Amino acid sequence: ALDKATAIREKQLAEFNAEEKDMLESISALKAAITVLSKHHGSSLLQMPRSHMLGVAATLQHEMSKHASLLEGVLTHSERRAAASFVQAPTDYFDAAPTFKQSYAPQSGEI
Repeated sequence: ALDKATAIREKQLAEFNAEEKDMLESISALKAAITVLSKHHGSSLLQMPRSHMLGVAATLQHEMSKHASLLEGVLTHSERRAAASFVQAPTDYFDAAPTFKQSYAPQSGEI
């Protein structure tokens, strides 16, 4: 029984290491993409062509579904909602009216 449990844990460790490696490679690729896009588009990624925005949305959707179990305890509900909103309408996402929390500014200025 101990040998069987050890074999199962070794298999799980190998699967975890493979998924972790894949996720780290994906993160590195996304970081590289952000760097390249930043260089080509200055400080504003919001002015990227529609096709690039759709590509970013497709990559985000793919990675979030592929690694859903790993991201389960990492992303908050509001972060998941924001990502889902971006994936549904990537070209409209940044043009949307701000929510109450985003648009509120105290009358007295900064506290």
